[in-house]
Amino acid sequence: MIWNWQQTEWPNFTYQKDALAPIEGRFLHQSGVLIGCYQHLHKGDQSSLTIELISEEAFKTSEIEGELLNRDSLQSSIRRQFGLQSDHRKIAAAEKGIAEMMVDLYRSFAEPLTHEKLFDWHLMLVNGRWDLNDVGRYRTHTEPMQIVSGSVSHPKIHFEAPPSGQLEQEMERFIHWFNQTAPNGAQPLPILIRAGIAHLYFECIHPFEDGNGRIGRAIAEKALSQGLNQPTLIALSRSIQRHKKTYYATLERNNRTLEIDSWLEYFAQTVLAAQTETQAMVEFLIGKTRFYDQYARMMNERQAKVIGKLFEAGLDGFEGGLSAENYLSITKTSRATATRDLQELVAHGMLMQTGKLKSTRYRLHTH
Repeated sequence: MIWNWQQTEWPNFTYQKDALAPIEGRFLHQSGVLIGCYQHLHKGDQSSLTIELISEEAFKTSEIEGELLNRDSLQSSIRRQFGLQSDHRKIAAAEKGIAEMMVDLYRSFAEPLTHEKLFDWHLMLVNGRWDLNDVGRYRTHTEPMQIVSGSVSHPKIHFEAPPSGQLEQEMERFIHWFNQTAPNGAQPLPILIRAGIAHLYFECIHPFEDGNGRIGRAIAEKALSQGLNQPTLIALSRSIQRHKKTYYATLERNNRTLEIDSWLEYFAQTVLAAQTETQAMVEFLIGKTRFYDQYARMMNERQAKVIGKLFEAGLDGFEGGLSAENYLSITKTSRATATRDLQELVAHGMLMQTGKLKSTRYRLHTH
């Protein structure tokens, strides 16, 4: 098997630049719409949105790797990073690390990429890990860095990265390419093409012992932010997580070739989908603010707890909608009280009711 990094022309990826021009235009248009929505918010709402979107991205980029974090701890850690008031909960190392990395990405997006920045991100990301030999540096182990599935006796190798001995040269070349192709670089590239290549290129080198996926997605977001000259705050990882198998399959198809039209098409469409999701999230969060402005004093403690859980579930909400059984489980109250609480929430316009009897479900009604 010959991987793309073993080919003579590596890392000179080839693609049809003109084919992506219409998607690039849509990306720029949608970016303008999002920026406009954000700028019309009050500063307090802007801060709330920023924290919600960064915490969602931190949660989803970790979920892609099979790591489920605590949303409340993530958000609390991010608030602390911004110097905002938060609870005094103890934050686990995993939540603290990814929060630090995502906030640093938000703050330093305009800076050139360096080895030191990548090492800092890795230190943040693997905070508290004792099972790694190479922390805050590129991998040094002599055994092959492979992505493998299947049994030990019959493994399937999906990818093998360059050996550790080549990493200094490979990463020096990657960082030079990334900075040269920036908007203010000597060879600027269109935003989506640069971000797509950056992610694929980095993943093909796979320079760290662990954390390459999360850092690679952060690099793609850095490229998008540099192209727009401000933090994108789009739900990129959320969009990837929604179709994770397609993401990995497309990466795998493009680690054997330098012709990457299929990857760039996939990546560009994923970014557009992420923008659409972000727009919906922005509208959802604006609705949340308005909801609490209107109804906060009308809810009892039980109702407020359930409504909080519904907002915490985000755009997707509870799978299948909130049921009376869900309400009972969350509040630990009697069935009669739960029925009365739910009827009040519907009567006041906070929840919408669908179905009948055991099929009755409730959803948030944000105006």
